[in-house]
Formats: sequence, C-alpha cells, structure tokens
Amino acid sequence: MALPAPSVWPVTLAFGVSLTATGLVTSLAISSLGILIFAIATIGWFRDVFPREREEEILVEVRPAEVQDRKRIVDRLEIAPELARAVLPLEIYPVSSGVRGGLAGSIAMAVLACTYGVIRQGSVWYPVNLLAATVYGESLRLATLSLREFYLTSFLIAIGIHLVMSLLVGLLYGAMLPMFPRRPIVLGGLVAPVLWTGLIHSVLALINPLLSQQIDWMWFIASQIAFGIAAGVVVLRHSTIRIKQPIPLALRAGVEAPGYVSQRASGDKE
Repeated sequence: MALPAPSVWPVTLAFGVSLTATGLVTSLAISSLGILIFAIATIGWFRDVFPREREEEILVEVRPAEVQDRKRIVDRLEIAPELARAVLPLEIYPVSSGVRGGLAGSIAMAVLACTYGVIRQGSVWYPVNLLAATVYGESLRLATLSLREFYLTSFLIAIGIHLVMSLLVGLLYGAMLPMFPRRPIVLGGLVAPVLWTGLIHSVLALINPLLSQQIDWMWFIASQIAFGIAAGVVVLRHSTIRIKQPIPLALRAGVEAPGYVSQRASGDKE
C-alpha cells in the first residue's frame, strides 16, 4: 500500500511562524530568522508534493477478524481513606524552610552583586541604586548622573525590594522543589534562573530601555543562579511533611461508593 512519506517540513514551517511572531515583541533578528526558516520549509514542503507526491510502500498484512463473545469481570480497587491521593504532592517542605532558603539566597545574591559593583563599576552602591530604580523614579533620574553614589532613600527601597522578593521566591522554591524528585538543584538553581532572566530581559527592554542598558546581564544571571543554588540547598536540608488528605465525600455522606466502602453482600438483609 502506498502512503504519503513522512516529512519534517510542516513542523519546521510552524517553528518558523512561531519565531516570526516572537520577534514582534523581542527583536528584528528573531523575526528574520523565523522568516528564513519559513521560506525554507515552504520550499521543502512544496517539493514533497510537486511535481509528484512522495510516497512510501507499506506492507499490509490482512488478518481475519477474531470475534470474541465473552464477558470480562472487572475487579474493584479498594482504596483506603488514609491513602487517598486527592492533593499532590503528598509531601512538602515547611514554610520555615522557604523563609530560610530565601534569606540564604538573598545573602548569596547580595554578595555577588556587590562584588560586581566593586570589580566592574568601582562602587558597592551601583547595584543598590539599580535595584531601587526599578520602582523609584528618583533613582532612575539619578542613574543619568551617578549610580556610584550613596543615596539613603534608594538604599532603603533596595533593601525592602530585595528582602520581599527573596522571601517570596524562597517560599516558591519550598513549594516547587517537592515536585522535582530528580535533580531539584539543577532545575531550581540553573534552569529556572536562566528562564527568569530571559523573561526579565525581554520585558525590561520594552518597558524601561534606559534601565536595561545599565544592567550587566551576565552578572545578573550569575547572581540569580547563586540565589537559586543557595536557596535550594537550604530548603532541601529540611525534612518534608505530609499533606493532610481530605476525606472523600462518599465517606463523609455515609453512602455506598465502589472502591471506598465495602460492598454489601447479596444475601444481606436491609
């Protein structure tokens, strides 16, 4: 039997369209790459169809249909109420682990950020003023003057932003790490910071181009990775606690539910 031959061009064309659309909110280079891939995939797909459609021969073995007329017996699975898995994950880290992980990550990030300020900018206050400039317009105005000077208002705002964000992300790590049983440090300490940095870079370039130009993104990624590894290590050092699973409605209502309550024998009287 002749069937159409498999082709990689449809998915390649879809990828080109996706890159073209992504470039509308990122950069012209991504759109250009998407248009190039779209054109190559269109030509490749066209050549698969014209002047003659590509086909491949498939050996079809005809077998007579076997009709089975027998009843199947389905056993009911008895589910113990204490093992009901209505809420996942079954175990989580306590809230205190997320708080401690966030504080540890904030210290690691602050040390690396201040090191960058001293080595690359000659001032420990450079990253502090940059962080405050994300929400404080006066700090952004000062960015055009000098980011290497100490400003008390910017310092207090940066400390507040840093602590709040670190605690929130630490709590998020405590909630998410139980869902990654394999290599949680790799996912939480490397993959997540890189994705998070890419998102911030794309959004900040559109919202605040002046601030985006002042950030050294390689050091920014390094500080995010330092936070993720430090927070992940601290959270994983704590013991997990089991989540209290809810009692099924059938048991609370006292009705007969297959799998939750024992079945009544056919000879039992009402």
